[in-house]
Amino acid sequence: MRTHELKTGRTFGVNFDHGEDFLATLARFCADNDVRQGYVPMFLAAFTETEIAGTCQRVETPEAPVRLPVHLEKVEAMGCGTFSYDPDKDAIVPHVHVTVGLKQQAALAYSSHLISAQVQYLTEMLVVEVLTPEMRRPVHPELWDVPLLTFED
Repeated sequence: MRTHELKTGRTFGVNFDHGEDFLATLARFCADNDVRQGYVPMFLAAFTETEIAGTCQRVETPEAPVRLPVHLEKVEAMGCGTFSYDPDKDAIVPHVHVTVGLKQQAALAYSSHLISAQVQYLTEMLVVEVLTPEMRRPVHPELWDVPLLTFED
């Protein structure tokens, strides 16, 4: 286990608009507000379409992450996540998980890592800025290149 006390900064309420790309809009919000790292304790959304990580196929190495996209349409979503900063790319690195319900299939639900999403109607989100320590997400080759969150003093 690794723990670090987080010094938080500003807290934002953010609304995404109909048709916006979820991850691109999150990145734009961060750039516009000079937020480099933080967490999203919750969001509520509707997506016209989304891709989440998953598969119905046999997985050769069950310990390895599944990186295949499952495409879903017309979903209600709730989720949370973190985002760190990559100074080499001058960009945030989001890690968002969602639970989505298919509206047209009795709200059949799926949960996984968010790959992409297009907002339908709205996204209502809370964002908490983390001032210190620095949050990074280096890739770990020994763990199938999973980028794990680290806290650097």
